[in-house]
This record gives sequence, structure tokens and C-alpha cells, in this order.
Amino acid sequence: MQNENGEIVDLYVPRKCSWTNRLLTAKDHGAVQINVANVDPVTGTATGDCATFAFSGNLRFRAEGDMALVELVRQNDAQQVAE
Repeated sequence: MQNENGEIVDLYVPRKCSWTNRLLTAKDHGAVQINVANVDPVTGTATGDCATFAFSGNLRFRAEGDMALVELVRQNDAQQVAE
């Protein structure tokens, strides 16, 4: 829910899986959140900011987490280069 100024005023905003858009509930003990550092393409050093990805336990159970992480990082890199 948002107020008149456009600020989010909800007490709890649930996380979603970055790959499947499933809600990550409190009972999903297999869910993880991974921060990947953004790297300057010219110098190859970390810029100090990062991209955050969350994965559900179901995705990890099906052994698709590594494929999802690689693809999301590839999309994030393409987006950073375009900007």
C-alpha cells in the first residue's frame, strides 16, 4: 500500500523469487538471497554496488538455481552495459 506521496507504508513486503516470481514465505527455509558485485567492464574492479537475487527453495530443490543465477547475472550485465 502506498500513501499520497508514493511511499510504501506496508509493515511487511514479501520477497519474490527472482527467476519464478514465487513468493518467498517464512516457512521456505531453502530460500536464499545472493548479492553479486557489479564490475567495471574497463578496469575489471568492483564498483561498490551490487545486484541482489533471491531464489526459492523449490528452484534450488529442482537443481535449477545455478542456471537461473547465471542467466540473471547475464541479463544484469547486459542492462548495465546498455546504460
